[in-house]
Amino acid sequence: MALTNTKIPCLSLTPTTRSLLNPSKSLCLAPRVSFSVSPTDSLKLTTSRKVIAMAGASSRDLEMSNLTALSPLDGRYWGKVNELASSMSEFGLIYFRVLVEIKWLLKLSNIPEVTEVPSFSKEAQEYLQGIIDGFCMDDALEVKKIERVTNHDVKAVEYFLKQRCESHPEIAKVLEFFHFACTSEDINNLSHALMLREALSSVILPTMDELIKSISLMAKSFAYVPMLSHTHGQAASPTTLGKEMAIFAVRLSEERRYLSETKFKGKFAGAVGNYNAHISAYSNIDWPHVAEEFVTSLGLTFNPYVTQIEPHDYMARLFNTISQFNNILIDFDRDIWSYISLGYFKQITKAGEIGSSTMPHKVNPIDFENSEGNLGIANAQLAFLSMKLPISRMQRDLTDSTVLRNMGVALGHSLLAYKSAIQGIGKLQVNEARLKEHLDHTWEVLAEPIQTVMRRYGVPEPYEKLKELTRGRAVDEENIRKFIKGLDLPEEAKDQLLELTPHKYVGAAAALALAVDETVHLGH
Repeated sequence: MALTNTKIPCLSLTPTTRSLLNPSKSLCLAPRVSFSVSPTDSLKLTTSRKVIAMAGASSRDLEMSNLTALSPLDGRYWGKVNELASSMSEFGLIYFRVLVEIKWLLKLSNIPEVTEVPSFSKEAQEYLQGIIDGFCMDDALEVKKIERVTNHDVKAVEYFLKQRCESHPEIAKVLEFFHFACTSEDINNLSHALMLREALSSVILPTMDELIKSISLMAKSFAYVPMLSHTHGQAASPTTLGKEMAIFAVRLSEERRYLSETKFKGKFAGAVGNYNAHISAYSNIDWPHVAEEFVTSLGLTFNPYVTQIEPHDYMARLFNTISQFNNILIDFDRDIWSYISLGYFKQITKAGEIGSSTMPHKVNPIDFENSEGNLGIANAQLAFLSMKLPISRMQRDLTDSTVLRNMGVALGHSLLAYKSAIQGIGKLQVNEARLKEHLDHTWEVLAEPIQTVMRRYGVPEPYEKLKELTRGRAVDEENIRKFIKGLDLPEEAKDQLLELTPHKYVGAAAALALAVDETVHLGH
């Protein structure tokens, strides 16, 4: 019985007809997508699915790049994780910084009390939006060029925007209102939140959904396939293969639901969280209210109580949830590995592939091993992120800055693990002959229902009698049937027990497996 694994898109990412980002020679773009940010009256945030690649480079150049990459995510596994590059890379960080800086200038132009920044004309607004929509690799490289002089990454973005706008007669008059009253962390914390939001909505959650759907399909496809259970590594009451898969689908979906409920938080309160600079310039403006409007317009949740930084507590919760999802998947990987070891699953082979350099017969469960290994790496990083990020000395230290640059690494290893597990599932084929063989040789598992029925009808010492018959002994069908026939039970009860076999003694397992979709939580 083979399992066909079909990818099913799970998020409402709708194509837009608006123009793509302007690609440079070193940037390849996938179809543009849009997503609506909450609340419902907020800005329609439009971004692009960008895959950063060495466009036009030879296969030799690409292979050399893979060979010299320090991280396997940027080398060996790049093709499996590059979907995250648009949001979680340095390019993605610069892009979202540009977006936040421009949106803040536009916000200022809509505050009547800030008379120095009058409302922009439609043409000026389109010019600024065009910088966001057309942001490309050449622009990011220009920012990095400026940073080599400033030695300050956020200030480099401010100077880049001033350069881009100095030729526009209307915007040129208000260039100094780029980054107005902001500390760098005002820009960064919103950028990081938007990076995480896009990575989750466009890559991580859809891949989680695909994985959960694959396991749910296993649950339903194998709902009636009986399997010997193993508790403490020993034979135990039978179940069905499908029901055991359903458990993992439900567990994973629960963590996926918690993840989808994450509130991505943001602050915009200046150098120490008190709007000091804002009030010194315009004391008649309700700056906390303005900040809340601005943050929520980006689809984020406003945090009013902050220091120089947003304290990253929501990030810690998010990373802990991903880590728990990963823990459950490790459990799945190890169980599938064990079932393959027992012969319950065969793996579909591919011509030309080699399992062992010395043992030609081997077909190793490498996809599940790869998944487990990458989940371990990811969880080590996620644990550090969740423990470190909420801690910052007094009003701020800089230790979070370099740590935050590694968020994409943790997500990358997680994504790689999910895809490896999905790939492995697609190769699985149930070996019903081996499952039947194991059940045929474990009639002792019927000791449980026999002693339970004996209890119902008042037979003395039922447990002890079955223990004497079965514990540590080889028991076959003949022994069990002889024991049942000798019991002082009503004939109807005896007949029901005599109908039992290890293959039939599965309780409600099949029904539980078939109902898995009623409990699984996925995106729509």
